[in-house]
Amino acid sequence: MNRQGGVTIKDVARAAQVSVATVSRALNGHHNVTPDVRRRVEAAAAQLRYVPHAAARSLSSRRTQTLGVVLPDLHGEYFSELLRGIDQVARAAGLHLLVSSYQGHPEAQGAALRTLRGRVDGLLVMSPFAGLLPAPETGDHATLPMVLINSPAAPGSDALCIDNEAGARAMVGHLLACDHRRIAFIAGPEGNFDAGGRLRGYREALAAAGPGLDEWVLPGDFTLAAGHRAAGELLAATPRPDAVFAAHDLMALGCLFGLAQAGVRVPEDIALAGFDDIPLASYMHPALTTIRVNIAELGERAARLLIARIAGTDAAAVPAPFIPELIVRDSSGKRALAGD
Repeated sequence: MNRQGGVTIKDVARAAQVSVATVSRALNGHHNVTPDVRRRVEAAAAQLRYVPHAAARSLSSRRTQTLGVVLPDLHGEYFSELLRGIDQVARAAGLHLLVSSYQGHPEAQGAALRTLRGRVDGLLVMSPFAGLLPAPETGDHATLPMVLINSPAAPGSDALCIDNEAGARAMVGHLLACDHRRIAFIAGPEGNFDAGGRLRGYREALAAAGPGLDEWVLPGDFTLAAGHRAAGELLAATPRPDAVFAAHDLMALGCLFGLAQAGVRVPEDIALAGFDDIPLASYMHPALTTIRVNIAELGERAARLLIARIAGTDAAAVPAPFIPELIVRDSSGKRALAGD
């Protein structure tokens, strides 16, 4: 029995002159209630200021009014922005969030998913490493809707992804348009979904540009330290690159520090570009040319897609890839050619 300021569902039923079961069906949106009865129930509930208890509503509708979110980490701007976007959509829909992280460990991811199943109406999961994909649903929760965010596609789940290849192709095209020909690439972690797409886009763009443009790939892991190490390797090369494209802005920042330590000017001596447009990118000196990914909007779209799947709408729609944006700043300046 539910109370809000002393008002119960029986009071609403009495005022609307219907049964308690009819009040429950009307307030939970069931279709087997006539429009006239629904209006009477809603008017009575409004007049009495009755608010259904969330737990009781969940029992009657078999819905928890909650979305589960499972992420590889909760630290850093990327994940806070993603959660901000998800939360905005969930709040607007009157839903709550249960959030868990697994720190890159498959066992922890599995435990998080098992804990959330039965407590949520659907799952939003980011699993950027191929070996950590959620196992297919079985048993009682085989129909639990799941949307994968920036993860490899999995059977029975939707996958909403950033088009990393398109972003990398756009950046290489920009660097080529600035007359840079020896373009080095600092890659991301091996097996990472984003890193793989960005490396493919870099290679595709060089191949499409014609002969005479060789790949120059250095290992990285999306950290400042990886960018700093790469700068040391590039400075030891002969000839040096015209431009460096880092698969993440943090690596670009580390590379910039390494170049500055050696007295190398950016972009006069070596141009520099990154990916993701973290807040520091626009405050670097020079300001970093990068690929902008609106992470909050990615979270919003993922949440809307999951809510649609839970409601059974747009069941056949395939989510379109999330296209990032080229942001041109000072670090990729046009190369000074002989005779200029």
